[in-house]
Amino acid sequence: MSDETEPGGEAESGEGTADEAGTEIRRLDDDTVARIAAGEVVERPASAVKELVENALDAGASRLSVAVSEGGTESIRVSDDGRGMTEADVRAAVREHTTSKIGDVTDLDSGVSTLGFRGEALHTIGSVSRLRIETKARGTEGAGTELVSEGGEVRSVEPTGCPEGTAVTVEDLFFNTPARRKFLKATATEFAHVNRVVTRYALANPDVAVSLTHDGREVFSTTGQGDLQAAVLSVYGREVASAMIPVESEGEELPAGPLESVSGLVSHPETNRSSREYLATYVNGRAVTSPAIREGIMGAYEGQLGDRYPFVVLFLSVPGDAVDVNVHPRKREVRFDDDDAVRRSVDSAVEAALLDHGLLRSTAPRGRSAPEQTSVSPSSSRPDSDREPGSAQTEGADDAEVAESARAGTARKGHRARDSGTDSAGDAATAAATDAASADETDAGEAPQDPVSTRSPPDRTSAPPDEDAPPAPSGSEPADASSDPGPSPARAFEAGEQRTLGGEAASTDREFDSLPSLRVLGQLEDTYLVCEGEDGLVLIDQHAADERVHYERLREEFADDPAAQTLASPVELEVTAAEAEAFSGYREALSRLGFHADRTGDHTVSVTTVPAVVGEVMAPEGLRDVLDSVVAGDREAGAETVDALADDFLADLACHPAIKGNTSLREGSVVDLLSALDDCTNPYACPHGRPVIISIDGDEIGERFERDYPGHA
Repeated sequence: MSDETEPGGEAESGEGTADEAGTEIRRLDDDTVARIAAGEVVERPASAVKELVENALDAGASRLSVAVSEGGTESIRVSDDGRGMTEADVRAAVREHTTSKIGDVTDLDSGVSTLGFRGEALHTIGSVSRLRIETKARGTEGAGTELVSEGGEVRSVEPTGCPEGTAVTVEDLFFNTPARRKFLKATATEFAHVNRVVTRYALANPDVAVSLTHDGREVFSTTGQGDLQAAVLSVYGREVASAMIPVESEGEELPAGPLESVSGLVSHPETNRSSREYLATYVNGRAVTSPAIREGIMGAYEGQLGDRYPFVVLFLSVPGDAVDVNVHPRKREVRFDDDDAVRRSVDSAVEAALLDHGLLRSTAPRGRSAPEQTSVSPSSSRPDSDREPGSAQTEGADDAEVAESARAGTARKGHRARDSGTDSAGDAATAAATDAASADETDAGEAPQDPVSTRSPPDRTSAPPDEDAPPAPSGSEPADASSDPGPSPARAFEAGEQRTLGGEAASTDREFDSLPSLRVLGQLEDTYLVCEGEDGLVLIDQHAADERVHYERLREEFADDPAAQTLASPVELEVTAAEAEAFSGYREALSRLGFHADRTGDHTVSVTTVPAVVGEVMAPEGLRDVLDSVVAGDREAGAETVDALADDFLADLACHPAIKGNTSLREGSVVDLLSALDDCTNPYACPHGRPVIISIDGDEIGERFERDYPGHA
């Protein structure tokens, strides 16, 4: 390495020692720089797979094969039939910051059309692995080229017999960075990450035949015939594929914003999972995650899914200068110049597809499903007796305006109309109708879903008719809906009003063993308990508190072998490719939870025994949710895997019987909830790690009110 002279100082040493002037600033050696860069780009085996798959697609591959062993920790092989490389190309490709995909910074500013563009992938992967590249340029005669490197140092480059295209083999990933290798997760977890990457790009490129193999077993293989529905069938199975409906909106069909088009497939509301794992979203062909896109998708389903998520394969087309793809080291995220407009457009496109297939309630009154058939007349802010809860009826607008609002998806919810930014003569009437619609939704009891909820109720088939009514807290009586005027920002409790379940007077002043002494003052937004503590104000999240109570009760029940129920006849469940692979890795852990099942096909599992929890037998479909949590999770390797899976399972189960936010509680119920919380081993956090209690001490309150001004006694 050549020395570099700093102004005012001597040349720095190539070994990185301080110079004679005594400076502690030193140049890092090339090997250290490469390993630091690799840590940014190659986080785990799936990171290497992602980079190699993107290179193959950028090379114009029509066939792409990914094979990994031990979740990718032992070996990864990605081969394609793309353009391939000459010997000179492959020598250059493994050097730092070399790429054929962009020329300079102007290409970044105008929008990057390729998946890769930083010129880091092969160099950084090679610096932390043993790398072999076999490649032959398309249309060339003779032999191809094999390059072998180890730890970033090229060992050999020589001719080899190989087909046109490129095959990259990565072995012993992180062999020279043991700290990074030590923090890899369980094999099933690492493979779940690999599967997610390959699945995302298989769905994004239905015209490319993509296959994934793990430990010699084919996980899935797409046909490459350009049929997105067929690609979904290959990776998610027949049940999911048959439930997908097309989304297609472009140009003037979308609200004003940067999106040129939104297309793809979304699932019927009843085909869902407990995690976001199957929300596959793309911007200009690049697989990304984006809160704006996700919020648009979930908003379109209008609360029909509760705390669950649909299957989605959605493609957004955006002008290159309206999106920045260079905001994340691994290119997982993008930045839009108008997030709100993106959210509205996605919401509008997905909602239109669901409406077209009769999967959402129309904004029109009953008996008139088409906007142009709808007659609009003034109505009260209360819902009509025959209207569906949560539906909004527009007042004071003409037919054309209603039709346009329904098409753009902005009239269904009050906040949509406010956010749409429409400039028309009917704005005042629309705003009035919006407020009425919002009141309707509130009166109908539409409660926001808790973001940590990740599990469906244990037994959907035995749910009472009023499934939407929020459950009462553990051991408490239900709220009296007939006397409750509806949610309000705050309700004060008086000591004389407190009653326990037994009917005795319950004092709002409570002494606890684990919790601080509290005097219950009331409820804030029907979600937080407001209390006076010894040192100031105390707020308690009622959902998190009740969730903790249920979790500790469930954990006691599962302390020994959990009760299980043998089914009268086996139930065959269809699962995705990722869930099927997770089942193979976690079969023992699942049996410890009470699930006994066998894999009967590529996408099928036969369940013979299910857990019995909280006095009820869990539905066999619950196995899919447990597998989904495995696929979406990030569990450590080792013997603790079974216990970790069981703990996550119980934490998710505890979420559902727990009282939800936006639920008015009786005063005696609050006291009973706090007493149950006080009996918990850890009353200060829910099983998912969220805080249960927040304290604001008197000093902070005084400072906020500036009570320390001069002269104040």
